[in-house]
Amino acid sequence: MGTNEHLTDEDRAVLLLREAMERTAGELPPLPDLAGPARAQGRRRTARLRAAIGGGVLAVAVLGVAGAAALPGGAGTADGVTEAAASPSASAPAQASPSASGPPPPVHIEPSPGESSMAQLPPAERIRQENFQDQAVTVLQDLLPEAVGTVQRTDLTVRQYQATKDGNTFVVIFSVRPASGRGDGRRTCIEVKGQTCKKATLPGGIEATAATSPEDGGLIASRVSFRYGASDVLLSVRPDTGTTVSAPVTKEQMLAVAQDPAFLGLVRTADSRPMEEQQTVVQGG
Repeated sequence: MGTNEHLTDEDRAVLLLREAMERTAGELPPLPDLAGPARAQGRRRTARLRAAIGGGVLAVAVLGVAGAAALPGGAGTADGVTEAAASPSASAPAQASPSASGPPPPVHIEPSPGESSMAQLPPAERIRQENFQDQAVTVLQDLLPEAVGTVQRTDLTVRQYQATKDGNTFVVIFSVRPASGRGDGRRTCIEVKGQTCKKATLPGGIEATAATSPEDGGLIASRVSFRYGASDVLLSVRPDTGTTVSAPVTKEQMLAVAQDPAFLGLVRTADSRPMEEQQTVVQGG
């Protein structure tokens, strides 16, 4: 007893922990006289039980030490114990940031004079369109070639997205618009003025046309278009005129996106509950 008088509060806590663990383990019943694999299994179960009980005692003892250290004049105020307890980064597990588990935030685009934006939509409709955009971002990010970069939705209109890679910014248009009844001229392709086309049949017998064509400055834009249900569908990637870089997508890659079930699932959703107004000419591609 005289020896314990010279121990610190932390040393006494360690001794208390050791005695409690020995006492707890000693109170467990002895292993039954089993044979072969059954005996080994019994040992493993008993070891796990003792470890679990010991862990519970350890947790209680550690809490006791931390509590003693927090008291005025308590041991541990200068050995790092209280610092660890007070620092969330030292004691709490790392938490994943919200951006790591979902699509990237939208890109803000200021509407032109007289132009409306998604912010002006009724709240329920705005939420519906934003949810659709988030789904579209996930699908487009997975299906478009890596050279396009990181795909983000914009807050201007449900049909407009943006992709960035190595300092280049490409406007991505994904439009599912109620058909005008006059046909979509983009599904017919004439290979003139540098424009090249390729056709393919999508699931369900849908005919799609993909094309690459030069825009102002000779930069190349890529697109694919087709009629689905009652809607005209357009997916286009436009060049970055600021850095003079053409859209890094081929006709074949655009057709591969259009044929994918995940992309067609998005089209089906937008066709059943339109988010765009009917328009004779589909812009942006």
